[in-house]
Amino acid sequence: MANSVFLAKVIGPCFFIIGLGLLFNRGFYQKLMEDFSKNTAFLYLGGFFALIFGLLIVLSHNVWRGWQVLITIFGWGGLIKGIWLIVFPDSVSGLMKIYHKNDSLLIFHAILVIIMGALLAFFGFLA
Repeated sequence: MANSVFLAKVIGPCFFIIGLGLLFNRGFYQKLMEDFSKNTAFLYLGGFFALIFGLLIVLSHNVWRGWQVLITIFGWGGLIKGIWLIVFPDSVSGLMKIYHKNDSLLIFHAILVIIMGALLAFFGFLA
């Protein structure tokens, strides 16, 4: 439980702040995603760090009960994303084009990240 609370205290505020950034600065983040998908070094590093952080969370926190499942899902998501970015880097540019063309998808994603961040922060700091 202490591990879950610690991870919730770290991941929750990060997600909440990133979600706010996505929501209020969509143009900036659309440009960032476009630049990211064109730079092979950043793409590889993003995959590497997602793989490492996802694997660290999965190995230290593979809990499938209660609110802690949010952290486990985040870890598995990071692990899968890292594998995807490293193994299939050419597929990223197509996905980034979808985000660039569809502003409502980015808004939906931002709201989802804000909600997940708020939930994790709540469980980490208040519950």
